[in-house]
Amino acid sequence: MELVSQADLDVLLDFLPCRTPPAWIDEAMDQEEVLLLNHCYLEQCAARTALGLMFRCPDKPDLLSKMSKLAREELRHFEKVHELIIKRGYTYRILKPSRYAGRLNAEVRKKEPGNLVDTLIVGAYIEARSCERFASLAPHVDEELSVFYGSLLKSEARHFKDYLTLADAYAGEPIGDRITWFGKIERAAIESPDEQFRFHSGIPA
Repeated sequence: MELVSQADLDVLLDFLPCRTPPAWIDEAMDQEEVLLLNHCYLEQCAARTALGLMFRCPDKPDLLSKMSKLAREELRHFEKVHELIIKRGYTYRILKPSRYAGRLNAEVRKKEPGNLVDTLIVGAYIEARSCERFASLAPHVDEELSVFYGSLLKSEARHFKDYLTLADAYAGEPIGDRITWFGKIERAAIESPDEQFRFHSGIPA
């Protein structure tokens, strides 16, 4: 199993504005089915986002290379989560999405290059939060899930860096202010009460 280095994990945790609240982890222990179903759906979404960027930016070889690899990895993750769902006696279905990605995407600028840059920054936050949640869950779940979540950390940490690297490359100006802006939105989504439990939801209300 290819594990993420502590240095890479530290970079990711420094990027995120907050850690997962303990109350969310407690809720996740009681909602395994919802956790797995939503995780499976999010892997599909991640692959779709990467493919969408490839169709959108055929003139950017570095983006095409990174997003092609990312899409393949996310689809493999989808297959593995789906196998776990079936193995555990659940039936895969798509649940109503959480508010998380919607809140971030609502702040994406409409005009280029701001739209692409913001889309990539949002991608970085989603991948970073996913990685942090896998790391947060691993000590609390059963051995099979713990090993699985641990196996995802390396690729998710790399995906975060790939999105951020591309955002910086295409911005033409420093992106620190945009990262900070989206960080405030991300923190509000993670730390505020949330009626609906999902993989990226906030504190259970």
